[in-house]
Amino acid sequence: MNKNNFIKGILLIAVLSIFIIACKPTVDIGDVETPDTKLTSFETSQGLKKFSSVEELAQFLEQASQNAGYSGIVRRGGMEIMAADMAVGAPMVKSAAAESTAGSAGASDYSQTNIQVAGVDEADFVKNDGKYIYTLTQNKLVIIDAYPAENAKILSKTKIKGNARNLFVNKDRLVVFADGNDEVYVVPKYDFVPRPRYTPITHVYVYDISDRSAPEVVKDYNINGYYFDSRMIGDVVYFVAQENVYYYGGIVDVPVIKESSRAIFRPEIFYFDNPDYNYNFNTIASFNIFSDDDKVNAKTFMMGYSNTLYVSQDDIYIAYQKNLPYTYYRDNNENRFFDAVVPLLPSEVQAKLNEIKNNKELDSFERWDKISEALNEMYNKMDEENKKELIEKIENGVADYEAKLEAERRKTVIHRIAIDDGKIEYGAKGEVPGYLLNQFSMDENGDYFRVATTTEIWTRRDNVMYNNVFVLDKDMKTVGKLEALAPDERIYSARFLGDRLYMVTFKRIDPLFVIDLSNPQKPEVLGELKIPGFSDYLHPYDENHIIGIGKETEGNEWGGVSTKGVKLALFDVSDVKSPKQLAKYEIGESGTDSEALREHKAFLFDKKKNLLVIPVTEVKGKLEYDERVGYYRQRYWQGAYVFGLTPEDGFEVKGKITHNENDEQDRYYWWGSPNVVRRSLYMDDMLYTVSDGKIKANDLSDLKEIKEIKLPYEKN
Repeated sequence: MNKNNFIKGILLIAVLSIFIIACKPTVDIGDVETPDTKLTSFETSQGLKKFSSVEELAQFLEQASQNAGYSGIVRRGGMEIMAADMAVGAPMVKSAAAESTAGSAGASDYSQTNIQVAGVDEADFVKNDGKYIYTLTQNKLVIIDAYPAENAKILSKTKIKGNARNLFVNKDRLVVFADGNDEVYVVPKYDFVPRPRYTPITHVYVYDISDRSAPEVVKDYNINGYYFDSRMIGDVVYFVAQENVYYYGGIVDVPVIKESSRAIFRPEIFYFDNPDYNYNFNTIASFNIFSDDDKVNAKTFMMGYSNTLYVSQDDIYIAYQKNLPYTYYRDNNENRFFDAVVPLLPSEVQAKLNEIKNNKELDSFERWDKISEALNEMYNKMDEENKKELIEKIENGVADYEAKLEAERRKTVIHRIAIDDGKIEYGAKGEVPGYLLNQFSMDENGDYFRVATTTEIWTRRDNVMYNNVFVLDKDMKTVGKLEALAPDERIYSARFLGDRLYMVTFKRIDPLFVIDLSNPQKPEVLGELKIPGFSDYLHPYDENHIIGIGKETEGNEWGGVSTKGVKLALFDVSDVKSPKQLAKYEIGESGTDSEALREHKAFLFDKKKNLLVIPVTEVKGKLEYDERVGYYRQRYWQGAYVFGLTPEDGFEVKGKITHNENDEQDRYYWWGSPNVVRRSLYMDDMLYTVSDGKIKANDLSDLKEIKEIKLPYEKN
């Protein structure tokens, strides 16, 4: 090997890289032909497979770890163990549950959790049934007899083991989801004594609450992994637990569902025979909340780390970002050189380099040594002007090539899993370019699945961002698409309603797009409204009006955009080609916030009652020097804003409710305060606001306080 020429080649590549980084023209991927990138060799398989044993799973992970470029998929604290042979799908024990009776009558009209899909309940930390309020505070389940409000009182306080996350209520049954790191004892393979190990565990506690003053645990289902999300359809509860695949030194730990400490079910483990950077066990389990036995349906799917879940009455959709293994990027450097650089060189140089490439007698170092010699010879024959022109040409070609490749790499993988009365069956798998914002980026309508994504591409010289809408069939094949919407902006909110998608993007102004999906094969933009600010959450008012909650913005002295207070807006979409903003209301100065911007369950709206309530942390003044702490702070107000809303009159502030004992003393807000109002609900004509520390009941007619119930919050 000619060592000097090899070094010259490396220096040449370094010079090329400097030129590539220094030049930053705009990338327009729409004008770039799709390159032959050899990405197909790393495309995910559409075939679902099932592991027949732990040994087969271990062999798959061993091969996958080699593809990933390191030894072992996951390393986790604790002792190494080997799970028992998988007796998949086998129930192991049964037990009886307590009888339940109907609860007392309550309000004739009461609010429920703000959900995405009708008939698909979403767990939250507070629920009500028109008579009782059930809430989680500091890992305690608290049940309040809340109606009538003037007689409201706490009936019971139940300690929950672990980190209590969410709950469901269904007649005289209540479910609490909690997770944490539990100590378990196992006997390692061929060891002779149980050894302690810490592992993440999701607990699902089922309570009989026929006596609200004394909830009784009738089930304690638990499974390896952290609680991800859950839904309840009718009497059937579905939940998802996630855990990194534990594989190190030939040791595998597989999911097992237990009732208390007894193993009752080992889910089948399914997978796709394709490379990934890492893997997670996603276990989907279901049970009937009123079941007297230990019948649990569950299946585990080994896939990437999931962060978005959408559930219809027929399907669960689990989505995550595609993550290619290290070996793909290593091999791509060679592909990029021959696919993007070589075609731009003089024809005689192309021929020479391709001849070297096809010489099977050369190893990789010898091949590159000869290539670098040819490149040096080519550049030595060129004057400086021609060199510069060629390098710029190569730079443009490489940037366009990488932009197109990045669009292929930055995809979201979506799995459809069919559900029916507790039964769980895998449906299909698809991929779409871009990433999802949240669960409202997905929607099922009849036989079609619709999804809105943002594509963001980073190349050596620039970044490109735009938005897309895709329509997939039941096989998760794309049948319709609308791409490259709102260049240089990203999606801030999306809401699918029937045959329409309302979508907000933002960079400097807030475009509200009205998109027609009545023809799944040809989605199209019907109209667009551009106004300052943006909406983080969209909620239907009626078929012709949409409510948006987000932030107001304004231009600043540096030519950019500054974010102001929380903004509520009402949009008229009756003329889909020309949507209008009918009304808006702005709260507070820059820094004002609302949990409803990020969590739809914090948003309470009822058109019939002319009621809209959101929690608000409002910045009320400029920075002030506080002698007590020795630095500057801003004054805040925290509580709930209560509005009336009609298309004719817009937003009308009916009043505000705070849980601070003394607004003047508590004017400096701090995160984690027990007085932060987070949820609101109503029973007949009574509004209840909920924080960790208390529940307040106020008359809806004038917001006069009727009752305050202090919750068992303990200050640290």
